[in-house]
This record gives sequence, structure tokens and C-alpha cells, in this order.
Amino acid sequence: MASNAAHRTRRRALKWLHFFGLFLAMMVLCVPGLWVVLNSFRPTVEIMAKPPVWIPNELNLDHYRAMFGGVGEGGVPVLTYFRNSLIISVTSTVIALLVGMSGGYAFARFRFKGKAWIFVGLMCTRAVPGVALSLPLFIIFARVGIIDTHFGMILTYVAMNVPFTIWLIDGFFRQIPPSLAEAAQIDGCTRWQAFWQVEFPVAKAGIASAGIFAFLTSWNEYALASQLTRSVTSKTMPVGLLDFQAEFTLNWGGMCALAVLMIIPALILTFLVQKHLIAGLTFGGVKG
Repeated sequence: MASNAAHRTRRRALKWLHFFGLFLAMMVLCVPGLWVVLNSFRPTVEIMAKPPVWIPNELNLDHYRAMFGGVGEGGVPVLTYFRNSLIISVTSTVIALLVGMSGGYAFARFRFKGKAWIFVGLMCTRAVPGVALSLPLFIIFARVGIIDTHFGMILTYVAMNVPFTIWLIDGFFRQIPPSLAEAAQIDGCTRWQAFWQVEFPVAKAGIASAGIFAFLTSWNEYALASQLTRSVTSKTMPVGLLDFQAEFTLNWGGMCALAVLMIIPALILTFLVQKHLIAGLTFGGVKG
């Protein structure tokens, strides 16, 4: 009995130590984000203070008013940048998901010549850093005539996201037993109906994860966007952050305010699809 009590005490202590370690890790991850949010509401004097002012003495909306054209520092076309980012990110994500579902399903369900080599080739494209492609893409897009356009950025982000979405969705479709679709076809469904009514709902977790990844990659990408966009009509929000940089000054408050606006859509998307990010959906489908 004494040994059992000591064992339980040790397990409880390890559990609390584990939670404390996770808490410290989350604090390290969250402090920079919290600092950005606070700086978006603090006056410039406090932001530039040395030593740093950890507890704000004053909070206001001056940086947001200035960013949207209020009195003070002049406006940056935030709404235009937001619209550009939204159009490019949503369109490229939808296309990448459609291609990823088709490719992932094909790799998971069909056998064809060169399947393994094609899959490895797709994955190898992820090993090339995007910034290394900026100059070749700039030259090609300039000659084709799609530089500084939404179409060019959408094409770039689709090419970036398709390999990962195929890999991720392929893994989820491999977890779904083919017998589910076969049973649906025996009951009278076509192959297409079996996919949408049986296999697609079970693979929602993987598709949602791939969608979040593709959207955040397109929404936050800076290196390629800074090279392939020039005008206000095509600049995205990460590139728009440079508008707060002057020759001798840097508007940290405005940059932080725009960064907060960039975070909001990503958080909304995550909350909307988080119910689909549940492991074990396959097992529920098998039991049913």
C-alpha cells in the first residue's frame, strides 16, 4: 500500500511538473504576441522607452485612427491591402484544396506507373526555399505579363501549397478503409457519391488542417510577395507593413496595429474549423 501511495504521489508530481513546463513554454510563445498587441494601443513614447515599460500607463486608439486615415500620421491603404490579401489567400487556398483532394485521393486509392517517384518529386519541391525562387519567378512573370497582379500571386501560392496539401490529405485518405466506399457503392452509390457522402466527411479533419496551413502560408508570406508586387492594387498586408517605414523613422505603433489586424482573420478561421480538427474520425466511420 505504501509503495502504491508513493507511486501515485510521484505520478501526480510529474503531472504537475509537466503542466508547469507547458505553461512556461506557452508564456514564451505568447509574450511576443502580447507585446505586439499592447504596442498597438500604446503611445510611441512608451513603445520607444528605455528601459522598456512593461505595464502600460496609457492605452488609446491613435495608431488605428492614423492607419485608417485619422488625424495625425496619415493613412495607409489598409483596406486595399486587406482586400488583396483576402482575394489572393482565399482563392489560392480553395484551388490548392481542390487539387490537393484530387491528388491525395489519387495517390491513396489508385495504382499507376511512377506513382512513388511522382510523389517523391512533389515532396522535393517543398525542400526549395521560396525566396530562392523569387528572382526566376520575377523574370518569368515579367515576360509573361502577370507581374504585380492577383493572378500571379495566386499562381505562386497554389504552387507552394499543393505539395503539402496532397501529402497531408493523402495520409488521411489512407486511414479510411476502402471498404467504406465499396459498401456505399454496393448500396447504390456511384464512385462520386461514395466519395462525397462517405469518404469526404471522414477526411474532414485532414482537409481542414490542409486548408488552415494553405491559408496561413498565403496570408503571412512576405518574401515572394515583396518581389512580385509593386503597386497598391496588388500589395498584400505583410508587404504593406513597409509603408510604416520612412527614411529615418519607423512607426512601430502603426506596424503593430496592422499586425494585429493581420492576426484577426487567422484566428477567426481557426475557431471556425477547429471542430473538424479532431483525431479519430476514421474510427467513428468504421464503427458506423
